[in-house]
Order: sequence, then C-alpha cells, then structure tokens
Amino acid sequence: MKRRTVLAVLATLPSFRAYVAAAQSPAKIPRIGFLTGGPPGTFIEEFRKALQAVGYVDGKNVVIEARYSVAPGRSEAAEELVRLNVDIIATTDTAPALAAQRATKTIPIVGGLGADPVAAGLVASLARPGANITGTTTNSPALGGKRLELLKEVAAQISPVAVLWIPSSTGGNRFQMRGIESAARDLSLELQPAAVHGTDDFESAFSAIEKGGARSLIVLGSPLFTTERSRIVGLATKSRLPAIYPAISYVDAGGLMSYAHNADENVRRQAVYIDRILKGAKPADLPVEAPSKFELVVNLKTAKQIGVTIPESMLQRADRVIQ
Repeated sequence: MKRRTVLAVLATLPSFRAYVAAAQSPAKIPRIGFLTGGPPGTFIEEFRKALQAVGYVDGKNVVIEARYSVAPGRSEAAEELVRLNVDIIATTDTAPALAAQRATKTIPIVGGLGADPVAAGLVASLARPGANITGTTTNSPALGGKRLELLKEVAAQISPVAVLWIPSSTGGNRFQMRGIESAARDLSLELQPAAVHGTDDFESAFSAIEKGGARSLIVLGSPLFTTERSRIVGLATKSRLPAIYPAISYVDAGGLMSYAHNADENVRRQAVYIDRILKGAKPADLPVEAPSKFELVVNLKTAKQIGVTIPESMLQRADRVIQ
C-alpha cells in the first residue's frame, strides 16, 4: 500500500487525529496567581526573580496573574484567580492564604502562610499540611526570646517591655505573643501589651506605652504594621524607645534593629515548591517549611538619635549595619 494511501486511511481514525492535534498544539503555559494583602510592590519582583531562578520566566514559559487588596474575611480577588483557572495560587501571608483557601479546595496554594498556619486553620500540621495548601511559615518558637535577649544587650533596663500587637489578627500575633510571654518569664521581664485594632490606634497605643512606663518595645509581625512601618518607627523614635522589629524594612525606614527571617530565602523556597507541583507533586505531601536563616540588622544613626550605644560585639555579629 502506498504511503499516501496509508496516511489517508489513518486520517479517518479518531485516535490518529487526536495524536496529530496534540503534536501540533503548543505546550500549555502555566498560569500562577499571585495573591497579596496590599499592592504587590517589590513582592512581585522578588517572586519573579525566584521563579526565574528555577527556570520560569514571566511572559515566556509562565504567566503571573497578580491580585491584591485582600481584606480579612473577603475572597473576591482569590475567586477571580479561580475563575481565571490558574494552575497555582501563591500567597504572601495568612490573610491572602485564607482567602485562597475559601475560594478553592482543588487549585494548589503555595506561599507565605504567616506565623502559625496551624492555628489559623490553613494546614493540619507543618509536617503533613493536607488538602491543597503548603508553603513557608515566618516564625519559630525561639524568635521572641532571641529578640528580648537582643534588647537586653543594647539597654541595661528594658522592663517593662511594650509589645505592639493586634489581638484579632489572623497573622499569628497570638502565636508570637505566646512565645514572647514564655521568654519573658524565663528572663524575669515584665511585658506591657499595647493593642492595635486599626490604622487609627497607633497614637493612642504609644500614648499608653509611655504612660505605662515602658523602657523598650517589640513590634510583632503583621501586614498592617508592615504597611504602617514608617509611622510606627517615627512614634518609637519620638518616644526614645529601644525597639526591635519583625522585618528588615523597618530598619530601612529608621528603626533601631530587627531580627527576622530572610524573606528572600522564603520566596526562593516557595518557587522551588511551585516548580515541584508543576512537575506533579501534591501540596499535601510537601511539609510547610519553617525559616532556617535569621538576620540581625542594626541602625547606628537611630541608636545615636535615641541615646543608645550598640555593643561592639553585636555590631560584629550583625548581618548588616546602617551607618
């Protein structure tokens, strides 16, 4: 039988037509939803860089759909990503992760899950997250104690220690507070919690901190606090309080010092998980990763401004010193 006749016969077969169509169709480009609680800003750029490091270039072999403004209890942005039929949703913190969880039980969710994803109801456990969610957490049990010890190094008297926090936060503030309370008991330090419920509460919170006679300050991690970091740093400096913050960005904004996980490393780990899921891994089988690297950053300019001397031993240990 001639070749042309054979091809003509094969062309009548459905299986052959499907094979030819698949061979001629371009490979599907994965779509990744990026969900954050505020304007993506530098978050999306770091995310793009992390994906590129594992072989995915936005606009070439992957498409990133960024959405933001995830108010607590609201899921519209996440639902929009679900309607776009993205392959994975990446999140930056607890609130967007919860929004994504409400929006889908099938699309894999990977990313920042806040300080205590178990208490937030995102995963069953860190080792076995279950369902369709995995990623990284931003805290460790010893973090509160380490921050108190660093404060003790820069000020002879730090007690009472004011703790700026959001009692109703889904971002793990209660988890962080429990760690600090345990460490304070071990170090015989008095804590002075200063609650914030919204953007209008910062001035009154710092007024209460001053009236309570606090001698130092710890700021817990929260998306609201990150957004308002310049305001918080300004109020702490005005009060001349030695303060330690939950992220390097506070020190860049003029804060005294921070001891925090390496945010870039967390994003890189998220990118690795995304790569593994796109290649067939299931989120339920990928343990939630705790931070493995923490960085100490000190601002000498602020230290001088509030009358604090940073010990040379601390400066030698610091990962970065702002002059």
